[in-house]
Amino acid sequence: MWDMVKVAVDAMGGDNAPLEIVKGAVEAVNESKKVKVFLVGEEAVIKAELGKYTYNAQQVEVINASEVIGTAEPPVAAIRKKKDSSIVKALQLVKDGECDAYVSAGSTGATLVGGQVIVGRLKGVERPPLAPLLPTEKGVSLLVDCGANVDARPSHLVQFAKMGSVYMESVMGVKNPRVAIVNIGAEEEKGNALVKETFPLLKNCRDINFIGSIEARDIPAGYADVIVCEAFVGNIILKLYEGVGGTLIRMVKEGMMSGLRSKVGALLVKPALKETLKAFMLEEHGGAPLLGLKGLVVKTHGSSKATEIKNSVLQCITFKEQKINDKIKEKITLGE
Repeated sequence: MWDMVKVAVDAMGGDNAPLEIVKGAVEAVNESKKVKVFLVGEEAVIKAELGKYTYNAQQVEVINASEVIGTAEPPVAAIRKKKDSSIVKALQLVKDGECDAYVSAGSTGATLVGGQVIVGRLKGVERPPLAPLLPTEKGVSLLVDCGANVDARPSHLVQFAKMGSVYMESVMGVKNPRVAIVNIGAEEEKGNALVKETFPLLKNCRDINFIGSIEARDIPAGYADVIVCEAFVGNIILKLYEGVGGTLIRMVKEGMMSGLRSKVGALLVKPALKETLKAFMLEEHGGAPLLGLKGLVVKTHGSSKATEIKNSVLQCITFKEQKINDKIKEKITLGE
């Protein structure tokens, strides 16, 4: 029991809470004996959902929280006032060392604020970034930052590159990950003031494998393993990725059902197509970690269903086993 990775899950956060959150947590513990989930929220409601499933009771614990932070609430005020909310209590479990990680599909703002205020930043980390995995032609790439720091400075982006490199190498097993900065062209002299100032800093950073600029159209091809940008650009990339991906999948399905010949062909290609499309579904890759904190904080989509919750919980195992925080701390202090 003692070597289990303990994950605090905000059971009340997200569009599909608590039904899909509880289901995903149960699927995670049924898939791995290495994890114990602490479901935080309205105890009676959570236990009613748990009653639908079969699971190892030693791997699931319910922590009562009487309040819920809504997505429209001002994050700072909500964290201060709602001390008995599922988000605050779950983050507090991480701060107190009772849990190794936190997972939520709830308020992004409250998670970002709570992560920094309650869990706290690692020494030397200036700004923790949100870093989701994007499916690509060659596997996955890490987008850093996608929503935490819309007004980042060059020094922040350099730290994003370092933390992203640690994550890709240790969690995803990518040796010497290629780092690129999002730009409007490949030439070094192109870009806005932030990119122009950051480029030479990344170029001179010896402990990362910087390959230069990357244009948005080249991201799906997998030309880089770590994609660095400030959160305004990163969030647009992420949302466009989600929108285009969803639209293409719907159009392919509609096209395959448009006539008898198409339906016959669809039956033949369905297994291969299903596997290919699955790789490009963001929920298959878990949530976005908020890198650079003293504990692991993972934010999943507000519309997350059980699969994404399950994968988000399971990714916490690798994070803990690979001692990502220790490696980030070492990388950030190197050369300072």
